[in-house]
Amino acid sequence: MWFLAGSFGTKVSRTCTVPGGLPIAFPVVNRLAPARDCAAFLRTAEGSVFLDGEPVAADTCPAEALAVEGSAGNAVTGEDATMLTEGRGMRVQLPPLKPGRHALKIRGRSADFSLAVDYTLRVGDTAGRHT
Repeated sequence: MWFLAGSFGTKVSRTCTVPGGLPIAFPVVNRLAPARDCAAFLRTAEGSVFLDGEPVAADTCPAEALAVEGSAGNAVTGEDATMLTEGRGMRVQLPPLKPGRHALKIRGRSADFSLAVDYTLRVGDTAGRHT
């Protein structure tokens, strides 16, 4: 499994090299917070994903208890500590992509939060060569 990142509510463009033969997973829109906050966030959550111009369906994930291990200055907790929380959201898992270049567009929003992430993916073949 190859994991791609979303954003913290901004528009970003990224280029990423992905090994061939691996499924790809990423968030469309998600939240780490106490259960009540997560439920409210998910009620208004919307998202869209396009791979090479074609729509891709996202899955809504139920609440999941999480322990986030943070280090000083990290973007989630900001502290060198463990945060016990809950996570919910919309996510996608793609099967392995054909070798070559692919365009992935991720859009998500809920209430006053929105993000736009554009990826150019360079997928190698299963022998590790990139096209």
